[in-house]
Amino acid sequence: MESLKTKFPADQYYRFHEHWRFVLQRLVFLAAFVVYLESETLVTREAVAEILGIEADRERGFHLDIEDYLSGVLTLASELARLAVNSVTAGDYARPLRISTFINELDSGFRLLNLKNDSLRKRYDGLKYDVKKIEEVVYDLSIRGLNKEATVGAGGEK
Repeated sequence: MESLKTKFPADQYYRFHEHWRFVLQRLVFLAAFVVYLESETLVTREAVAEILGIEADRERGFHLDIEDYLSGVLTLASELARLAVNSVTAGDYARPLRISTFINELDSGFRLLNLKNDSLRKRYDGLKYDVKKIEEVVYDLSIRGLNKEATVGAGGEK
């Protein structure tokens, strides 16, 4: 990224944006996933820009576009849905409950946005299915009585 940002004039960012858009979204996902696994929090756009060595502010040249950040975060949600299922398989019954809380908060935040009919809107529609998938995992845990073990093991927190 350090080398790439010196190759293009600052005022021509969007002219070439499609060349690195997908890679940037993937890097946002990876940064967000690592931060989630370490602290179970959502990484900020500014923190991702700092991790990648680029700017968060558009006026400062090569930057992390807000749509790329949001797209990477939506990819995180899909991966966390898979992690919830795999956690149950591995015997960690508390993690899906925490993931469910996190994804529901993420979904609430995305609902506040007025997304147009573009790729970001389509990715957001996928978030609804991720929420449903995680809710099914949590429901299955509660039906089997395993969520009681999870809340006791997690210090009584949900």
